[in-house]
Amino acid sequence: MDSSPTFVIVGGGLAGAQAAQSLRDSEFTGRIILIGDEPRLPYERPPLSKGILRGDDPDESADALPADFYTSHEIELMTGTEVTEIDTDARVVHAGGNAIPFDRLLVATGSTSRHLPLPGADLAGIHYLRTFEDMTELRSALKSSSSVAIVGAGWIGSEVAASARQLGLDVTIIDMAATPLEAVVGRQIGEVFADLHREHGVTLTMNANVKGFVGSDNGRVVGIETADGRVDADVVVVGIGASPRTELAESAGLEISATTHGITVDTSLQTSVPGIYAAGDVASVTRPDIGIDLRVEHWATALTQGQAAGRNMLGAGEAYMNVPFFFSDQYDLGLEYCGYPVPWDRVVVRGDTGSREFIAFWLSGSRVTAAMNVNVWDVNETLQALIASGRSVDDSRLADSDVPLESL
Repeated sequence: MDSSPTFVIVGGGLAGAQAAQSLRDSEFTGRIILIGDEPRLPYERPPLSKGILRGDDPDESADALPADFYTSHEIELMTGTEVTEIDTDARVVHAGGNAIPFDRLLVATGSTSRHLPLPGADLAGIHYLRTFEDMTELRSALKSSSSVAIVGAGWIGSEVAASARQLGLDVTIIDMAATPLEAVVGRQIGEVFADLHREHGVTLTMNANVKGFVGSDNGRVVGIETADGRVDADVVVVGIGASPRTELAESAGLEISATTHGITVDTSLQTSVPGIYAAGDVASVTRPDIGIDLRVEHWATALTQGQAAGRNMLGAGEAYMNVPFFFSDQYDLGLEYCGYPVPWDRVVVRGDTGSREFIAFWLSGSRVTAAMNVNVWDVNETLQALIASGRSVDDSRLADSDVPLESL
């Protein structure tokens, strides 16, 4: 293959892997160097809280691409390698003691778990789940434990709770909200998930304020102190969100969004420095259609932005205007969610929340801003099209199962 030009991808996650594949699919014949700071092949994160954590699926099932893809497509992998500097003037990346020139650069450095800076936070047995190494340590801990307390009832906390119950552990979820997932779906739909977890034996400690972690004499966590009492546990998992890893971008002088704290990119995913792009958790897309900077920490965004970034690095000029999408599996409940994180004024439900077979619509005025299908399948593309259209919809038609979704 031609040794020039050179495209460098910083970040060994799904977005970076998809960008590399997209470049080769677009018949780019130059050099591709993919640099990741973790010592394994690029991987997807959703399985880390589900099948792989439980031991139901092999570790390799998380791989973003087959292991032989990189060699067969002449993609140079530098795993376990830290990028220490991006020199935008010299067009050079410093990594692993080497100065690597680039013609185009993609920053896909992802996110890092937010930590709780509370008393006892450094005790052994407190886990965060972001990386494959995190998962491996948590999986091992769960195998030798009987109880787990989870701080945070968001998607990660809820999925880990479901997996831990399926492994037979006693599980307690602790959160400041009244219901799981309330910040995302609101209290009405949050009650569906509260009932789901209670039916599977999870103890919900809601409206709770965590004050610190309780340790034993040997320095291991044995519980969590809340304002109302103590929750005992062998293992603690903290899932309170993530923060974008923008340190490299900031030191390189790339513009950072004041609202999302991600790397500001236009709809082509190009940063404030020409020829440098960003994708995945770290990218904050300026979206004139909805009037906000949009940064999304979900699998589908890493996948599709990585692909779009690869094409745009080659000059495709493709506008990334996708409706965000993600999925979750908890026990026998499967769901797909799509939409924008903007304020809503009401929720309309089609179907039966009691049987957990329904579609929920979040509306602002007469416009659907988000939707979620729960144990109802083959409808999400239609829901995304409805949200993207921005058209006015009558509540009664949304709620009526006899009205075809395609007609809305």
